[in-house]
Amino acid sequence: MASLYSEAHRALQEEFGTVKLANRLDTDWVHEAISADEAAFISSRDMFFLSSVDPDGMPTVSYKGGNPGFVKVIGESALVFPGFDGNGMFYSMGNVEGQAKVGLLFIDFETPHRVRVQGHAKLLRDDPLMAEYTEAKYLVRVDVTKIWVNCPRYIHKYRKIAQNKYVPMPDRETPLASWKRLDLAHDVISDGDRARVAKEGRLEVPEYEAMVARGEA
Repeated sequence: MASLYSEAHRALQEEFGTVKLANRLDTDWVHEAISADEAAFISSRDMFFLSSVDPDGMPTVSYKGGNPGFVKVIGESALVFPGFDGNGMFYSMGNVEGQAKVGLLFIDFETPHRVRVQGHAKLLRDDPLMAEYTEAKYLVRVDVTKIWVNCPRYIHKYRKIAQNKYVPMPDRETPLASWKRLDLAHDVISDGDRARVAKEGRLEVPEYEAMVARGEA
């Protein structure tokens, strides 16, 4: 397996006297295959952070949430997660299609723990696993090149209060995103969404902002 480090990393390790520690982590800690413990942890998560890079190498990070287990480990060095309805930008997914390089950070905030993943991703549009995800538009497969457990130091402890209401569930209609009820979105959303807005009513910007402030949007 190739080293995790570049010349810039090595220069900083020399400057701050961490060469031996960095070498130990590089050779004895970072690995390619997903261990049983890592697979169990990843499969128990209901959120993670996804990083990708644009054509100019500029990184971006997005939050991905779902029901616990929405990320599935499907092989020794592969995992998959669904893409749900979004804001139409396809910013992270465009980066995946164009550059493929991704990083994933899985965190447990209640019992501080985290796993870092690096790999190459691609969109799957007709995979049989699609049937296991309610309202998935596509799946993202990540072929893992590096994975490791990261020290939980500095992770603040938080407790989950409730599952997000927008996560698709098989036994109910997913609520319409509140921002789709704003006038500024009315002419660019789908016909199906406009029909739902006609039933649920439009929102004024101050109403929407108040909902956001209350955590209800």
